[in-house]
Amino acid sequence: MIARVGGTELGYDDIGSGPPLVFLHAFPLNRSMWSPQTSALAAECRCLTIDARGFGDSAAAPPFTVDRYADDVLAVLDAAGIERATIVGISMGGYVAFALWRRARQRVRALVLADTRADADAPDTRQRRRELIALARCDGPAAVAERQLVGLLGKTTRERRPDIVDSVRAIATSASAEGIIGALEALLGRADSRSTLATINVPTLLVVGDEDVLTPPKEARAMHELIGSGARSRLEIIAQAGHLSSVERPGAFNAVLSEFLRGMESN
Repeated sequence: MIARVGGTELGYDDIGSGPPLVFLHAFPLNRSMWSPQTSALAAECRCLTIDARGFGDSAAAPPFTVDRYADDVLAVLDAAGIERATIVGISMGGYVAFALWRRARQRVRALVLADTRADADAPDTRQRRRELIALARCDGPAAVAERQLVGLLGKTTRERRPDIVDSVRAIATSASAEGIIGALEALLGRADSRSTLATINVPTLLVVGDEDVLTPPKEARAMHELIGSGARSRLEIIAQAGHLSSVERPGAFNAVLSEFLRGMESN
């Protein structure tokens, strides 16, 4: 499906019925990364997967900021007639989820924050993002995809699951250079969200792969502590998964997500 927002187009899928779930993808992937989740949950939930501008079927139209990505999510919710939803964000999608909470928390029923972090980039991370911008400009998306694979996927996946490695490579390579550069500039300009954590007062699930080297489990534990028990925050660590835990261990990811959702419905 296509939502037309402010002169641009945003690609999204809307399948299933029930309580709405919105899935926000990682960099430099697109909404197709969530197919293991939507196929498992569409019988119970209305699942929306959204391409950030510049990825998948969304036009690479500036401005590229994390706040703009969050506003795009709100526009898709409006187009779909959804007032409140559970927001599931992984990696970059988690940064968008924080911005969405700050801008329109009344639209957020619950949060699922996977393989992400709240603090701003360290200097070495900022330098790596600048290097990726230069790489995208000179050598294109395929070069960026190859550079990112080691960080995106855990050691176990890289050694034992070539099918997943190939799938992630194919999705990342399909991104446009404009979208990649815009996203990297957005990530360089994103806000520090540590102060946001204490304001979260909806049910929150934190998920992280135990082999995630980009946003390791210690980051998830720190967020869990800062959100606090008042939000009914829950932390789950998925074994033998890296930064893309939902792709690398979809069965385990779906199990903890489904249990979280059932717990919400029972309260």
